[in-house]
Amino acid sequence: MAIDFKKERKDLYQPKTAPSVVDVPEMTFVAVDGSGNPNTSPEYKAALETLYGLSYGVKMSKMGGTQPEGYFDFVVPPLEGLWWFKDGGVVTDILDKDSFCWTAMIRQPDFVNGGVFESARLALAKKKPDLDLSKARLMSFTEGLCAQIMHIGAYDDEPGTIAVLEKFIAESGYVPDFTGTRRHHEIYLGDPRKTAPEKLKTVIRYPIREAAHE
Repeated sequence: MAIDFKKERKDLYQPKTAPSVVDVPEMTFVAVDGSGNPNTSPEYKAALETLYGLSYGVKMSKMGGTQPEGYFDFVVPPLEGLWWFKDGGVVTDILDKDSFCWTAMIRQPDFVNGGVFESARLALAKKKPDLDLSKARLMSFTEGLCAQIMHIGAYDDEPGTIAVLEKFIAESGYVPDFTGTRRHHEIYLGDPRKTAPEKLKTVIRYPIREAAHE
């Protein structure tokens, strides 16, 4: 049976529509950085094609005769994104999409190291020579203490859910802890091409720390 991280770690991928606190461990991702409106940016479209191409390449590496050490079959995890504004500011107005900077990313199993990543990149380069893979990178990410909530509905309706999350953070004795690596984080559990907007499920996650006591 293929390992499905969404089922193995429901605390990370299946939170309730009521906010909760979670400590997110170190994980490995393939990632692409970029900027601009994800709905219209060719850069974002290319990033997703790259991430899925690499992820499915890793999954199918068992077929290549050089199966990676420690390999196990897995369900390709969902697309995730870290978001901030070009001026470095925290995402507040999600409708100002042209000012977005982003890191699009997909989690990888622990057996994926630099060698496995490079093999997947070389294979994808042969399969899709017109795809620019130079921005793709393998990264280790320890997110740490966070508050999260499940948003059900269209992406543009997220502000109401974010307000609930921010209220929970304040009332629970925490404050948001955005840094250069800890960002507004979303995990996309639905495919907007196949799912009605009102049924989309998105995990919204904020990094937090305990509020300083006066």
